[in-house]
Amino acid sequence: MTIKDQEKFALLKPALDAHTLGVNAAAELLRDCGYEVLTGDTELSRIINDIRYATNQEKLIRWLKGNQISYVGLSYRLDEQEAADIVGHVLYSLRSHNMLAQQGGPINGVSFGGLPGACRLVEKVSNGYVLTFQGSETPQETLEKYGVPKDRIPADMKEGSKYDEQLLTFGQSIIREKAYLDFKPIKRKTYTDFGTTKDTLVKRLEATLTDNFPPLMRAHVGPYSSNLSRQENVKDFLNWCQHLSDTRYLDILSIGSSQLSQSNFGEEWGDQPNGGGVPVNSKEEFEQIRETASPMLVRTYSGTKRTVEMAQVYEDHLNIAWHALSLWWFNKMDGRGPNDVYQNLKNHIETMAYIAKTDKPFEPNTPHHFAFRGADDTTYVLSAYLAAKLAKKMGIKTFILQVMLNTPRYTWGIQDLAKARAMLALIKPLEDDHFKVILQPRAGLDYFSPDLDQARAQLAAVSALIDDIEPSNEQSPPLLHVVSYSEAAHLATPPIINESVQITHYAIQRYRQLKREGLVADMSQNDDVANRTEQLIKKVTHLVNAIESHIPNPYSAEGFYIIFASGFMPTPYIWAEKEEFQFATHWRTKPIKGGVQVVDQDGQTVSAQQIADFAIKNIPEITYRLQQKKAIFLSNNQKL
Repeated sequence: MTIKDQEKFALLKPALDAHTLGVNAAAELLRDCGYEVLTGDTELSRIINDIRYATNQEKLIRWLKGNQISYVGLSYRLDEQEAADIVGHVLYSLRSHNMLAQQGGPINGVSFGGLPGACRLVEKVSNGYVLTFQGSETPQETLEKYGVPKDRIPADMKEGSKYDEQLLTFGQSIIREKAYLDFKPIKRKTYTDFGTTKDTLVKRLEATLTDNFPPLMRAHVGPYSSNLSRQENVKDFLNWCQHLSDTRYLDILSIGSSQLSQSNFGEEWGDQPNGGGVPVNSKEEFEQIRETASPMLVRTYSGTKRTVEMAQVYEDHLNIAWHALSLWWFNKMDGRGPNDVYQNLKNHIETMAYIAKTDKPFEPNTPHHFAFRGADDTTYVLSAYLAAKLAKKMGIKTFILQVMLNTPRYTWGIQDLAKARAMLALIKPLEDDHFKVILQPRAGLDYFSPDLDQARAQLAAVSALIDDIEPSNEQSPPLLHVVSYSEAAHLATPPIINESVQITHYAIQRYRQLKREGLVADMSQNDDVANRTEQLIKKVTHLVNAIESHIPNPYSAEGFYIIFASGFMPTPYIWAEKEEFQFATHWRTKPIKGGVQVVDQDGQTVSAQQIADFAIKNIPEITYRLQQKKAIFLSNNQKL
C-alpha cells in the first residue's frame, strides 16, 4: 500500500507508557519525507490511556476531525494484552464513527509500534488491518513499510557505516561459534567488606582492578506479572535475586522498580496501575532484596517525589551502590513525576547535597533522556558536562558517566565513539583528588532486534563498540551496563541476563585479542571519529562559554532551569508543558550522516553560535517567568 501525497499523520501513545523514542523517531522520519505529523499532547495521551470509555472515544474522534488527520499511529511498549485492548478500542471508535476510508471516512490507515507479542495480538484483533512495527526496522525499512515512495526518501538516509557492518560481522561470528557459552563467572578478588552492608562500588573497583580488566557488570532486573499480587511479585523477584547471586555472573543488580514504587512508596496503592516493574513498597522488602542479592551490589531508581527521603531509605535499607538523578526529567514535563521542572531541579540538587554526605557515587541519567526527545548530539554531550560540573560543585566525589550508545537507533558507531570521547575529553579534566569519573557505557534501549539470534549478535557487536571508546586502555570501561539481548522481544529472565553477561565479557576479551594481533581496525587512529569528536567539543565549549557568560550562578536549580528554558539545549519532542518550554522546542533536529543535528525550518544545519544567540536573547524573559513562578510558589506556601 502506498500512502497518499498529502497524508497527515497522528502518532499517539497512552500516558501510562513513558517510552517516547519510537514515536519521536517515526515522526521525524516521516517529516523528513515531507509529511505533516502531529504527536499527541498530555491531554490526548490521557484520553488514549482510558480509551475504553465512550466519552474519551468521542474526544479522540473530535481531535482527529479537527486536525484533519488521515493516518493514525499508535505506540505502547508495556503489557501486550493492554496494547491489543487499546488498539481494539481505537479501531472500534473509528469504525463506529465511520472514520475509515472504506466507510467513506478520512482515515486511510492505522499503524502500531510495540513489542513482538503485542504486534502479533494487534494483527490478530484487527484481522491484519493494522500495520505493525516491532522496533527493529531500519529507517528505510520503516518508510518502505508505510508505503512511502522511494523518491521521497532522502538519499543520506540510505547511507550506512562500514564500521558498523564490521562490528556486526564480528558479533555474528561470536554467536555462530558459541564459545561464549563456556565463559565462566569472573572470580573477583574478595576483601573485608565484600558483600556486606559496608561494601561500596569504589571498594570493589579498587580491590579488583587488573591490567586487562573485565568490567564490573550491571544489569536491570524487573519481573512483573499482572496475574500475581504485589507480594507475590516481590517474592518472585527475590527468587530471581537468589539465582543471580548463586550463579555469580552479575556484579551489580539494578532493581527495575515499578512507577508506583518510585512515586508512591510506602502508601496504599489501591487499584492504581503498576505500569510494569517490581512493586517494592516497604523498607523491609529492600532489606530482603539486599540480603538475598549479596554479594552483588544493588541499586534502584530514585523517587519521583520525596526524593531526599527516598535516597535516605535506599542508603539505610538497601546500601545502594550509587544514586542516580535525572535533573530536568522525571516530572510533569515527561509525565513521570508530580513536580514541575524547576521544583524537580531544586529537589534533585537538595538530594545531591545529601548524596555528597554519604560519599556514594552519583550518576546523572540525563543525556539519553534528551536524546529520547529528539535532542541533537551537542545537547547530549552538553547535558553530561553541565551535570558533572554541578556534581563537583555539590561535593560529589565519584561521578558515574553513563553513555547510552545507539540512541537514536540509527546513530552510526563512529558518531557514538565521538560522543563518548567528547564527553570524556570535557569531563575528565574536572578530576582532582576529590572528584573522580567512572565511565559506564551501555547499549541503547531501542537497539535490539526481536529476533533473538540477531539480538545476540548485536550485543556482541555493541560490546566491541564499547571497548573502542578508549581502545588503548584495557582497564576501560571499569563499569558496564549490560542490556539483555531479549529486551525487544520479552523480559529478560536470570538465565538470559547471565547469557548476556557471558556474551559481553567474551566479546570484549576476544576483540581485545584481535586488536593486539592487528586483525581489526585501530579506532584510536580513525580520522573521521577524531574530526567528529573535535566538532562536538568545539560546539559544547562554545555553548558552555555563552552560558557561563550570560547566566549568573548557572550551576544551580535556577541556572539549569534558565539554561533549558531559554533554548541552549534544543529538545523538539516535549509532550507536555510545551508553552513553558517554547524556546527549548524552537529548533528542529534531524539525522545527518549518522548523527543528530539541529536544523532550521529549511532543513539547514544550525551552528552553536546561532543556538547561543537565540537562547541569550530569551534569558530576560525566562528569568522574569521564573521570578513569577517562585513568587506564586512562595505565596501558596504562606497560605498553607
